[in-house]
Amino acid sequence: MKSRSQFALLGTRRFLPFFVTQLLGAFNDNVFKQSLILAILYKLSLAADPALLVNICALLFILPFFLFSALGGQFGEKFAKDALIRAIKLAEIVIMAIGAAGFLLNLLPLMFLALFGMGVHSALFGPVKYSILPQALRDDELVGGNALVEMGTFLAILGGTIGAGVLMSSDGYAHWVGAAVVSVAVLGYLSSRGIPRVAAALPGLELDWNIFRQSWRILRMGLGQRPSVSRSLVGNSWFWFLGAIYLTQIPTYAKSLLFGDEGVVTLILTVFSVGIALGSALCEKLSGHKVEIGLVPFGSFGLSLFGILLWWHSGGFPQAAEPHTWLQVLGVPQAWLILGDVLGLGVFGGFYIVPLYALIQSRTREDERARVIAANNILNALLMVLSAIVSILLLTVAGLSIPQLFLVVSLMNIAVNAYIFKIVPEFGMRFLIWLLGHSVYRVEHRGLERIPEEGAALLVCNHVSYVDALLIGGAVRRPVRFVMYYKIYRMPVLNFVFRTAGTVPIAGRSEDLLIYDAAFKRIAEYLRNGELVCIFPEGKLTLDGEIGEFKAGVERVLEENPVPVIPLALQGLWGSFFSRDPQKGIFRRLWSRVGLVAGEPLEADAGRAVMRERVVELRGELR
Repeated sequence: MKSRSQFALLGTRRFLPFFVTQLLGAFNDNVFKQSLILAILYKLSLAADPALLVNICALLFILPFFLFSALGGQFGEKFAKDALIRAIKLAEIVIMAIGAAGFLLNLLPLMFLALFGMGVHSALFGPVKYSILPQALRDDELVGGNALVEMGTFLAILGGTIGAGVLMSSDGYAHWVGAAVVSVAVLGYLSSRGIPRVAAALPGLELDWNIFRQSWRILRMGLGQRPSVSRSLVGNSWFWFLGAIYLTQIPTYAKSLLFGDEGVVTLILTVFSVGIALGSALCEKLSGHKVEIGLVPFGSFGLSLFGILLWWHSGGFPQAAEPHTWLQVLGVPQAWLILGDVLGLGVFGGFYIVPLYALIQSRTREDERARVIAANNILNALLMVLSAIVSILLLTVAGLSIPQLFLVVSLMNIAVNAYIFKIVPEFGMRFLIWLLGHSVYRVEHRGLERIPEEGAALLVCNHVSYVDALLIGGAVRRPVRFVMYYKIYRMPVLNFVFRTAGTVPIAGRSEDLLIYDAAFKRIAEYLRNGELVCIFPEGKLTLDGEIGEFKAGVERVLEENPVPVIPLALQGLWGSFFSRDPQKGIFRRLWSRVGLVAGEPLEADAGRAVMRERVVELRGELR
């Protein structure tokens, strides 16, 4: 079954109006917020320290996420999501009218009030924004949909940043900003009217208007989810801690370190936003249209690497009598290194955040999803408020420079993600599987839709190499419990992956009766719990590339647990480094194309001879 591009979703009514609505909302947020920051830095005559006022802007926008996300989560469960989005978009028009008045009257308190209002708007919209996707999209569209939303969000940040720079460059900037933000709010409401009806997940929910009590309850609900979800919430919020620091400090960095004007601020934010959009767009291709959390450690590594490089490449930038324009900055070779670091931060940020959002959505119950996402938003807000406090303390109290701040948070990123990956080793396991499937081999899949989405089933496959289980586990959307010869199970490095995946070690009856009996008991437990179990019925790796006789153990499993049997065949692995081919070499068949093929399900009483015959047919001549 050939997968369509994620961009095909933009041609569907179930996704396009929502996508346009959320994109316009993100665009408007950033036009207003960036215009306010540029007004503080370059336009308004103020007695207060501009850097302090910029950090106050960050606090005012973030604080509502802490205060009102719980209410947004409750609204997202109780009311039809399409109607709720339209109501929120109507409120945006009023908020932006207040903001426009603030610019026209040159009243900073009124601008701050509108900024706080937009924070409230976003806090209420966020839980609906992410909980609507699993209801509107199929499972194999979820990563692509999230990637488009993240790409659209950061392109909206880019557009809003550029738009704010253009609007603020005019002498009549107040009129242009006011007209723009109100007009975009109206367009957002009009696009929301095209969103199809999405029923309430929990219409009987009783609203709790005590925002502090409900915030605590929802936060406990989110952090009380299974470890893969709860730590994904932590990882997601940590990303926004990092992102808030970078996005908040970039205007001051451009002015004080690169000695640039408003155009330089726009240039750096543009590169960062393009990086996020590019990383998000690549996620679907790199993940094979499924939720692939193996990209998260990859993204984390890149965030630290490019944060450290940004610190390394900053400093000593040439000054001039007048602030540099963006074209003058591009004429300095050092600037290209800095922009490359910013682009790398964006790309790897996309690799990090998109799989986390998709995992949270796919592994939470529908009637809890909006509240779990609200918990995520509360945690995001706490971390973003903390980011502003940490920035103020490190920059003003500790006396660090902005590049030194970037270095500190990059080193902190290593520690935080090491904790997450230790608590949930599935991240590290999936990374190793993903790396294997995108470095040593190029894996093609056929017929995997025959593997049931729910319920127990037994997968039977030929055994060609030491990494067969990794390749199968990386291809199948559901978790797979493998039955594996105990000596392979105990191999260094691979043992970490096998233990994390719940692999069942097995030995021959004559080798170790305890391991043999324990294996069948654990297999039965997995199948009773409705899980997928994969067994290699040959009992050992092939010595000549051919498929050996299937052992009687597979029939014993099915006698005790009569579940459907899905025949699988691995193609093209014989002769690779991890096979037992005597002619193999380290570089022989490196980056070779291998295949994994699934056949039609068989009845539990089909017999091992029939199973072997089907596997032989599926493999064909390609060993």
